[in-house]
Amino acid sequence: MNIEVEILEQKYKVNLKAGIDISIPLSDSLDQVNCFYAPLFKSEPVRMGTFVGSVLEGGPVNFNNILLNVHGNGTHTECIGHLTKELISVNSILKEYVFINHLISVTPEKKINGDLVIEKQTLEPILNDLNIQTLTIRTLSNDILKRSNKYSGTNPIYFSKDAMDYIVSKNVKHLLVDIPSVDREEDNGLLLAHRSFWKDERALNCTITELIYVPNEVPDGVYLLLLQAAPMELDAVPSRPILYPLTYE
Repeated sequence: MNIEVEILEQKYKVNLKAGIDISIPLSDSLDQVNCFYAPLFKSEPVRMGTFVGSVLEGGPVNFNNILLNVHGNGTHTECIGHLTKELISVNSILKEYVFINHLISVTPEKKINGDLVIEKQTLEPILNDLNIQTLTIRTLSNDILKRSNKYSGTNPIYFSKDAMDYIVSKNVKHLLVDIPSVDREEDNGLLLAHRSFWKDERALNCTITELIYVPNEVPDGVYLLLLQAAPMELDAVPSRPILYPLTYE
């Protein structure tokens, strides 16, 4: 199935069968991505009296409970509710689901203390002339281990506040990244990049999606983004972003 979209008076075709899923699936195995010392994602059959929710174990159907820490297990989309006393949910904020998206690849700077940081000066040459609605950032080097990394205690790549301020200045509403957090793993609760992204009137209109994985064969460029998010009243929810290549008419 093909659809036609118009962007800045330029018409494009989109093949809806050519979507590229950049989410990391939730998998009940040791081979799953994990961060912030969260419990591993787990799925197990319901057991009540003689009933067992497992066909393998003799039950009539598969009927499972799951243990999920959204921020620590798999691809998720989060909102300002991550930082507020009151409940603000992604479900109440994300009301549009299809966007024009720019995919870029960046190499973080290695600091004297060993930290790997995405800096403003790295982003400026790439984003300077772009009209951006949503932005997907792939960090380099990039490999499939991002789908199963155990990030806890490893001090992963993060954004400097200046870099996030610059992203905000470009009016990015929805940011997608392939790292556990836009902030340093241990920063004494400062969360400077998060707070920059959700400052002022932006707070109730913007989301961050973390722990994506964009394969190397997907080139940088402009895509149509479908951002699917589970309808849960939480500050962060499992999500499934899909990129669709655009072709000129």
